[in-house]
Amino acid sequence: MQPDTPLQRAFNRQPNAVAPIWLMRQAGRYLPEYREIRAQAASFLDFCYTPRLAVEATLQPIRRFGFDAAILFSDILVVPDALGQKVSFETGEGPRLEPIDTSARLSALRGEIDLGRLAPVFTAIEQVRTRLPENVALLGFCGAPWTVASYMVAGKGTPDLAPARLLAYRDPDLFEALIDRLVEASIAYLSQQIDAGADAVQIFDSWAGVLSQREFRRWCAEPLGRIIARVKARRPGVPVILFAKGVGSHLVELAQTSGADVIGLDTSVDLTFAADSVQRLLPVQGNLDPLALLAGGAALDTAVDDIIETLGGGPLIFNLGHGILPETPVAHVERLVDRVRRRG
Repeated sequence: MQPDTPLQRAFNRQPNAVAPIWLMRQAGRYLPEYREIRAQAASFLDFCYTPRLAVEATLQPIRRFGFDAAILFSDILVVPDALGQKVSFETGEGPRLEPIDTSARLSALRGEIDLGRLAPVFTAIEQVRTRLPENVALLGFCGAPWTVASYMVAGKGTPDLAPARLLAYRDPDLFEALIDRLVEASIAYLSQQIDAGADAVQIFDSWAGVLSQREFRRWCAEPLGRIIARVKARRPGVPVILFAKGVGSHLVELAQTSGADVIGLDTSVDLTFAADSVQRLLPVQGNLDPLALLAGGAALDTAVDDIIETLGGGPLIFNLGHGILPETPVAHVERLVDRVRRRG
């Protein structure tokens, strides 16, 4: 990545005349070209582990929209897969895993992540980096330990994350052992992504907002801080973006203590609060409502303008407050990019 791109300026806490933009889940089902190549893989994991397809999926939104960053096409659950947990994706039902809810089942996992299992991911990063324009960043990523653990314990996505929360209350030693293993796995995985060519990495803690204050600090903030500190020690100078959804005022705590370079804002975050309390500490990323993008028209324009007017004076990476919805019209994304770049 070139040193004076808008994205690099944002990482360096410098304002931009025009905010850099990329979107979470920018490679996905809303693109007809993505649906075409998705049909070539027998399963979603096969898709993630086939470099030819993962590279193409990563590059498609760059070709179509000219975003300032590409994010590797993969999934957060490749980490439990590489730890030896059985992972599959059922059509229309989401991920399915063999639940890790006893010490015996945890002991059956590998003690360390199998980076060889993830070799196709690193190959995809290497190939994407050689095919991206020099002014476009390549982002790697992983899921935060709490979010990944919630799937590993329940064996699937759950609306209230009760299985993981209950295990953390009933057997905190077991749950801590799982979190610790995910911390070490995440450090190794992110470090290897950087070595393969990622210019920056993002950590997704999509379910952080369901926890009480004490549990949030134990299972989210502290493990995240360990990951970021160790990755930065291993790979100095590589920016880390932290996206913790639904944590409200805890964003200030994360900005102060996590070691992240950028704090992602979900859709619920008040823009004035973000400007006054978070952006004064660190660059921010976000936080357009994916439903505003789906709606398009005047609603989209107003939402974009509000973000730029409130946060555009400081270091800002324009993004969604969560992932792009599969039914989003391509024309609405084109309108979004055009408006961000015209408004500055």
